Amino acid sequence: MSRENRAFDTERLGAGYGFASYPTQAVELPPTWALLAGLGFLLLALGFWAYVALNLLAPTPRPPRRSEKQYITILPNGARSDPKALPCWLDRWAADKESAKKEVGKDRSAKVVAPPQTPIEPAELFMSVVVPAYNEEERLEGMLEEAVEYLEREYGNANDEKKDQSGPRGWEILLVSDGSADKTADKALEFAKEHQLGQHAAPKPGPWSDKAGAHSTHFTHIPCDSIRVITLEENRGKGGAVTHGMRHVRGQYVVFADADGASRFGDLGKLVEGCKGIEDEHGRGVAIGSRAHLVGSEAVVQRSALRNFLMHSFHILLRVMTPPATAQIKDTQCGFKLFSRPALPHIIPYMHSEGWIFDVEMLMLAESANIAMVEVAIGWKEVMGSKLNVVWDSMGMAWGLALLRACWIAGIYKRE
Repeated sequence: MSRENRAFDTERLGAGYGFASYPTQAVELPPTWALLAGLGFLLLALGFWAYVALNLLAPTPRPPRRSEKQYITILPNGARSDPKALPCWLDRWAADKESAKKEVGKDRSAKVVAPPQTPIEPAELFMSVVVPAYNEEERLEGMLEEAVEYLEREYGNANDEKKDQSGPRGWEILLVSDGSADKTADKALEFAKEHQLGQHAAPKPGPWSDKAGAHSTHFTHIPCDSIRVITLEENRGKGGAVTHGMRHVRGQYVVFADADGASRFGDLGKLVEGCKGIEDEHGRGVAIGSRAHLVGSEAVVQRSALRNFLMHSFHILLRVMTPPATAQIKDTQCGFKLFSRPALPHIIPYMHSEGWIFDVEMLMLAESANIAMVEVAIGWKEVMGSKLNVVWDSMGMAWGLALLRACWIAGIYKRE
């Protein structure tokens, strides 16, 4: 028995239903002002939630723990010291900053120099070297060998009165073991002991030992307490380790150098001269070790096509997303950068990034404080054993740069 299909039978419902239900009068749109107000409200809501999201995603460095504000060194008798308190220029500077704020609050007419113009405490040494190290027991000794040979030859002992006394002399190495699971800290202390007490031990070969003029057969005797080992309880990333070390330096100039020794340490003098040439009346300056001159050389051509593609893509991103002076720097990621001591209060207290992108934040902070920067060509070579995952870390750097720039533009990060 057939059944009648009444799916489209709307006649029994009367007029105004089915296909006859089209409008018979013109539909009036809301006035223009209402549309604009709605659009503005929508944009405001999107901006609000974007700001909330940035606050949630913005990296916030954890405060240093008590053990991380201590160091171990080798005593004159060759024994390891008990943990000693690290000197911290940043704590003194922060205290002066709070004191200045209180003075301004008491007397509005008082002329108080507010940080970061508050000067940093005087240097005790000429050169401080910060070496971030994560599981570097295999590569560390060669880098330290080349570093101490140059530092002792050029800057000598802080108590040496035979040399020029126009400024502080001497040097220190702050090795920051970034939550290493191997014997990185032990290797550094063994190296320090051997070079404090030994006289004729064979030097450790480094990446540049086979180069002319590298003094590969010369054993360097170093002063007591010149190598200090700081151990972070948990891995913080290269940026976190570098920033932590730079809070505790005593030098007139501060350089951070990678533990693999890929950058030729003998080019440190070029960085110092470059920095001196651009320092302002306050002594502020930044010198950036650069590998840009090596583009097209064998060291770069032998890299994989993927790594070179990601490198060029990242450079384009930097030019687009960073302020003018930083965007003009051809090599922001080389792990060999030098800062004059007066420049530190304008940079270190305001650091947030603890990953690979921290170099860019340092340079942007220097630019925002009107600190002059100069690129200096240095020797560099590929060293096996890199911890960098080309694909994932490149993506992480791009994301970190975008987040970093957005946080500074939105005012989430700011100078107090």
